[in-house]
Amino acid sequence: MKDVNKEVPVKLGQQIELTIDGYGHDGEGVGRFRDFTIFVPEVLKDERVLVKISEVKRNFGRGVVSRIIQSASERTTPLCNVANTCGGCQLQHLNYPDQLKQKQQRVIDAVERIGGLRDVVIHPVLGMNDPWHYRNKGQYPFGIENTAVVMGFYRKGTHRIVPLEECLLQTETTNRIARKLRMLVEKYQVAIYQEQDHGGLLRHVLLKQAAQTKDVMVVFITNGEQFPAAEKIAHELADEFPEIKGVVQNINLTSGNVILGSRTKFILGLDTITDRIGRFKFTIAAESFFQVNSLQTEVLYRKTVEFANLSGVETVLDAYCGVGSLTLFLAEKAKKVYGIEIVAGAVRNANRNAELNEVHNAQFVTGSTEKVLPQLVKSGINFQVGVVDPPRSGCEEAVLKSLAENKVGRIVYVSCNPSTLSRDLKILDGLGYKTVEIQPVDMFPQTYHVECVAKIERGN
Repeated sequence: MKDVNKEVPVKLGQQIELTIDGYGHDGEGVGRFRDFTIFVPEVLKDERVLVKISEVKRNFGRGVVSRIIQSASERTTPLCNVANTCGGCQLQHLNYPDQLKQKQQRVIDAVERIGGLRDVVIHPVLGMNDPWHYRNKGQYPFGIENTAVVMGFYRKGTHRIVPLEECLLQTETTNRIARKLRMLVEKYQVAIYQEQDHGGLLRHVLLKQAAQTKDVMVVFITNGEQFPAAEKIAHELADEFPEIKGVVQNINLTSGNVILGSRTKFILGLDTITDRIGRFKFTIAAESFFQVNSLQTEVLYRKTVEFANLSGVETVLDAYCGVGSLTLFLAEKAKKVYGIEIVAGAVRNANRNAELNEVHNAQFVTGSTEKVLPQLVKSGINFQVGVVDPPRSGCEEAVLKSLAENKVGRIVYVSCNPSTLSRDLKILDGLGYKTVEIQPVDMFPQTYHVECVAKIERGN
């Protein structure tokens, strides 16, 4: 039992030497100083570092590296010159093969420690041949610094903007458009949004580029309806970049951190672009959710279909189906797929995507899985396979219990959070299911994020 009255051995601003023993949930290094846990970003396992304490809590502290005393052989120099200040990448200092090993170990640790499961096969992470320029979406906040317009990404843990000319995770086209945009915003003296007083107009620009067609959509996100320079900027952009097929304005009048508002206005060209994952086409609007790494999304979906082990006679449940992209992959191999999604707008997009691809054995239902699933079973539908792809918070326990109560024989769990995945696998274990294997997929190279597909079988 821990002594709650034990004195904390570090103070704010103190310099200490630390050996890094492992990694935390967010990719930061973890070391212990006099049996007290210290989290340190941008360090690697087995490194000896000099650390300045930046935060002290009762049970842990945080620090920043002052000097690396002994570096790990896996360390590499980040290619991006703002990698240590921008909040986008956490692992550029770790060479790519070892990023994949670190992510696999993170999944193993979560499954064993949180899930209490020790007989699960956890495969090496499926990585990318080229772990750069993979993002099909860029989200750029605007600000003012020393009277000049700045555009970039937020500094770690803040809303201060790190200006940058190029992001190595964005496509070359997106980077060029972003540079031109900043110049045009300054040229036309567009008022920049200020969080402090909720004044100004331009908040963000969202750039979406279809991985297959290379078409681009530009979305101006504004703190008001009137945007006098919109058409001039749009025409100058479209004249220089033929890839731009549409420019729209999204209006967000709220004062919170939500990026997109509820209304979008047409400015130039089309209000959607089309992309492909595998053989399927998807229409992407300003507000549409779409996986940001198209290449790895196909890898993830094909692994999900493989784990579902479909022969063409199964009725499949696809819970948290979103806009139905994974549903279409499942429908290719199943007799029938029912997609359940609580967001009505996503269900409308899912129906459009099914129609666009002439998929007739997918049906979408608006509602929560724990309520809709029993209704479907009561109507006479017998599900042999259930696929769940929940948000980072994982599945509601009621969903897992509903799958068990309705005797779904095989579950494939797609997760973007090893911790909540492991928690839910433990619940399923208690409900009579066995996790057979997990395949991690690297959807976001250079970051701590890792996606997983788990194959789960119902016991006898």
